[in-house]
Amino acid sequence: MRIFEETRIMNKSILFQSLNKIAITLTALTAIGFASTNSVRAASVTTLLQDSFDQENSTALNYDQFSNWNVINGSVDLIGSVGFYDFFPANGLYVDMDGTTGQAGTLQSKTTFNFQAGDTVNLSFQLAGNQRYDMSDTVTVSLGDLFSETFSLPGDQAFTNFTRSFTVANATNTTLDFKGIGRDNVGLLLDNVTLTKSVPEPGLIMGLLAFGAFGTTSLRKRKQVQSAINA
Repeated sequence: MRIFEETRIMNKSILFQSLNKIAITLTALTAIGFASTNSVRAASVTTLLQDSFDQENSTALNYDQFSNWNVINGSVDLIGSVGFYDFFPANGLYVDMDGTTGQAGTLQSKTTFNFQAGDTVNLSFQLAGNQRYDMSDTVTVSLGDLFSETFSLPGDQAFTNFTRSFTVANATNTTLDFKGIGRDNVGLLLDNVTLTKSVPEPGLIMGLLAFGAFGTTSLRKRKQVQSAINA
């Protein structure tokens, strides 16, 4: 009789352990499901600015009729069409950041962008050397107090992709600036500027709350199973 009782207790223990493992596994799989679903829905991406300069009316020295930019503190040239300083055939139009007035210019976005704390900002653009002289040129890229970096490339450098990402700490409004540095009428070439921001969606929070509720329910069910086995 004692052996039978010990065997019954052992079987109950094994059964409870198996059910408990199954419940834990289901909870973990559900967590993975929620994480996967909400990682896709975690952020809403907004394109704030995208410019290849190909939509401009024509190439010109000291060009200042950009759709998305104001030219301040100097001048820039819009180049790249066939027969007009076309250093990269089939690349479309691009900007020489040191115009033909003896002072490099600054491209400043016409739009002032609004950022909130927690936004993820992604900035990408292409820069190339001046393609005329064997010397380096420089451009400083800035987004107000959020970001500033200076780039220097040799004269023969081909178009190179640059990408920067960062998270906003404090809400701010600012423009995007590309500041050419130089006074010899040739500078770095700029093309394909893209600025986006990602904003967390409420769906992520709702998913976490739902997972928490599922976990509580699973724990209650495991306790009910244990009570039934011990009965």
